[in-house]
Amino acid sequence: MNISTSQIKLLIRAVYLLIFVVILNIGLNLFYYLYPPVSINPFTKNKAQWKLKSVITDIPKGKLGKKINYGYRIIKETFSIIGPQAKDKSKRFAGNNLTCNNCHLNAGRKIGSGSFVGVMNRYPQFRGRENRIGTMIDRINGCMERSMNGKSFPEESEEMEAILAYLDWLSEDVPEDIAKLYKGYTNIEIPDFKADTTKGKMIYMQNCLHCHQQNGTGMKNNGDSFIGYLYPPIGGSDTYNDGAGMNRVLTSARFIKGNMPFGATYDAPTLTDEEAYHVAAYINTFSRPSKSYKDQDFPELKLKPVSTPYAPWADTFSEDQHKFGPFPPIISFYKKKYNLEKAK
Repeated sequence: MNISTSQIKLLIRAVYLLIFVVILNIGLNLFYYLYPPVSINPFTKNKAQWKLKSVITDIPKGKLGKKINYGYRIIKETFSIIGPQAKDKSKRFAGNNLTCNNCHLNAGRKIGSGSFVGVMNRYPQFRGRENRIGTMIDRINGCMERSMNGKSFPEESEEMEAILAYLDWLSEDVPEDIAKLYKGYTNIEIPDFKADTTKGKMIYMQNCLHCHQQNGTGMKNNGDSFIGYLYPPIGGSDTYNDGAGMNRVLTSARFIKGNMPFGATYDAPTLTDEEAYHVAAYINTFSRPSKSYKDQDFPELKLKPVSTPYAPWADTFSEDQHKFGPFPPIISFYKKKYNLEKAK
């Protein structure tokens, strides 16, 4: 069969168009990862009087502005400033190569991802893990020891002061209803059955594998030397340890529901509650670093979250049930015995 010159040109144009579409899709996915969508509830009464601060246009000038910007950089580039890749070895407080931005998306400016918007206005506050009133410095260092698998750093350090300045800046003049909207993670309806890691693996393979890779080891940025992760590890030796909140199925499921995969938001999720629940359970089967002295967490054991996967507990439910559920029976137990409302 003879193919005319015009047909060959059409075929070439079709191939170019296909290549363009593929590149565009990859580019959009990368953009969504680096700059996650920030959605605002249209019914928020103070929406007209408040806007989310921009790190490009709203950071003030002068010494305070430099401090805020440094705090922002630490959130985005944690591993290279206070982590294993820091040039100054005395500042290597983080033990893995994650960034704060990996969990607190859009540098703590995205709803449903542990946002920093308004967070300073909630501290000091009681913390069940330590069974005492804790400061924001305590909270940051808790993340350093668990999510960052490292060690606490001095409250008088330049880096701590910079992070606090950034959080203060994001907490200025935030209306109460906006602060409530940004607080914590997306809620889910807790299933009344055990999480199924086999189903979770299937969901992971379909929605998570491309970015987070087999066994959750993540995807590194291209370069001759290590310059961080394009997609962070959620398993293996270079991720959060087993004492981190994200190692609890219910906490992880809430984060996943509002943020994963690319493009998901708290009000337009991709996965259902059950899918987020199953895939969170599967992810929490991955190997990860072990935190020492976890048995000292939550001195008042009845305050321990029901999905905390490590002993001791103030109940007789099994380790497996605390790790994978079903959780409603445990929640009911604490309500009946201690009159405590539990949601994680």
